[in-house]
Amino acid sequence: MLLGGLGHGTWIRRGRYTMAGLAKVKKVALAYSGGLDSALCIKLFLDSALARELIEDEYGAKEVLPVTVDVGLDEQELNECKTKAELLGVSWTYIDAREEFANEWVSKAIKANSNYEGYPVSTSMTRQLIAQKVAQFAVENGCDALAEGSTGKGNDQYRMHNVFKLFAPELESIAPIRDFNFTRDEEKKLSARLNIPYKAGIGDDRTMWCRSIGSGEVDNLKMRIAQEDYIWYVFPENAPDKPTTIEIEFENGIPVKADGKTGLASIIHYLNEIGGKNSIGKIDMFEDGMIGLKSREVYEAPAATIILKLHKDLEQLCLTKDEVQFKEIVDSKWAYMVYHGAWFQPHKRELDAFIDESQKYVNGKYRMQLYKGNIDILERESPTGLFAPEIRSLATRGFDQRDSGPAVHIHGMQYKILGAREKKIKK
Repeated sequence: MLLGGLGHGTWIRRGRYTMAGLAKVKKVALAYSGGLDSALCIKLFLDSALARELIEDEYGAKEVLPVTVDVGLDEQELNECKTKAELLGVSWTYIDAREEFANEWVSKAIKANSNYEGYPVSTSMTRQLIAQKVAQFAVENGCDALAEGSTGKGNDQYRMHNVFKLFAPELESIAPIRDFNFTRDEEKKLSARLNIPYKAGIGDDRTMWCRSIGSGEVDNLKMRIAQEDYIWYVFPENAPDKPTTIEIEFENGIPVKADGKTGLASIIHYLNEIGGKNSIGKIDMFEDGMIGLKSREVYEAPAATIILKLHKDLEQLCLTKDEVQFKEIVDSKWAYMVYHGAWFQPHKRELDAFIDESQKYVNGKYRMQLYKGNIDILERESPTGLFAPEIRSLATRGFDQRDSGPAVHIHGMQYKILGAREKKIKK
């Protein structure tokens, strides 16, 4: 398989395998972020001469419809999406999914204490929400194919493909960057050659719940991500020298108020700003991806870090011992399924049902201080909590302690028998 020279007429042999051939399509709905990958996809579909130069094949598409699903982009990013689509000569479609993402997806992630190996599940969710919206758009607009900008090394190709096939099973599912076997550097060189603008430096993926920085690009284990590569998180040496006090209120497991801010999306945006300024939310970790290869992943998630810490603490206050311990198993399975592209799986909905039922007593208010990366809980209160100091405290006579004596003796019988057995074995 050959890749056309990114300069002038130079050919590079790519790999040991021969590709069966590109899918032949006419009208393509493209999941479009305006970034390097998805913008280049438009040219690879529509410019047959370019495709044949690169790998001696073409898709043959006559029309590409880029669709941007907004799950937390800022105004500048949205403007870049629109401007770049116009530059490439295609009609751009915008779908606002911010409230849906917050109220129907992030809310579930909070209730499930979403955590996959230290990562507050986020991009895993957005890819599946985006894929659902793009697939539905494609069916409604008579497309015969769906496309997205995943590489063949990452997780998103699985998540997007799963959802594409669920909501548009008859349509082709295509990943041009994977088909052309590009490296990131080759993409940049080709984009420069084609005069397609792209963001310089390390890439990112932004949602309101978590921002991924340079996913799949952070190869150097001795490199510290620079301050300018973060948009919320501030290094401790640059953070305020006085703590910031905030208050958050939960109802049925979900934050409903934070310093007067209401609505989950508004609360998340507020906590991202105030948390980031106080050095909350930096995550630098090794992640086991869907193909079993480790990658160094860097995230900033101030709001998620604050909310998940408080939610977990509130569950410890409001749920029974059995609920707390069993829910950890359910939460772990929930995060695993969502990370691996199974948001719409029946079993994931069944996990949601248990989690939702557990949250009706998870209510309370918190007052805390944020200071140079620390979240210090100052006050808690809950109308449905199970903390009973009038019974448990050593300072009270909540019950007659002598009543525990017989129970302790009964409980210890099994250990007495075990001890006798060990004594026999030693003899």
